[in-house]
Amino acid sequence: MPNKTIYIADDDLPVLQRAQELTGGNLSGAIVTALRRLVTIEEAKHAGYAEITVKVGLANSSIKRFLGVALGEWTASSNDGEETYSLFRTAKGRFAVHHSRPELHIPAGPNAERGQKWSSGWRGWIGDWSPDQAWMRTPAQATFAVVDTVEELEPLLPAELYRLALQTIHDEPEVEDLDI
Repeated sequence: MPNKTIYIADDDLPVLQRAQELTGGNLSGAIVTALRRLVTIEEAKHAGYAEITVKVGLANSSIKRFLGVALGEWTASSNDGEETYSLFRTAKGRFAVHHSRPELHIPAGPNAERGQKWSSGWRGWIGDWSPDQAWMRTPAQATFAVVDTVEELEPLLPAELYRLALQTIHDEPEVEDLDI
């Protein structure tokens, strides 16, 4: 195996030492892992992809990161709150769907029906100022699914976004490389 000499500035030694600790003491392994990630990300960027980060789970308990391109987004609001579907094509040619709902504040208790009335429509702008109120909060929620084919997307998306996805996926523009 060939040897390569790498010169590191004194200011960067703590980063190098921390990388070595995180990878079990193998400094060359840490460097190669970092370089592989750098090459993957830069090649994907040159191909038109971006690094995408989404929060997933109950109260956004985990983060998913991948290389992809956005194909469409659908958002709707109702008395039950807002929900958003985001569709991506991954750098490996798969499809990713992120579905999110924000934290909800729901009237509860014996006066829940009255509270529901005062939290929607024009009354929502005024609000219920009565002292006998009870509210329940549900944390933000989000799911993330990855599928291989367009057909697998249909049950995961609202009909409008699925139709847009079909059009977007099948009508990909022809790339013309210009040397100008």
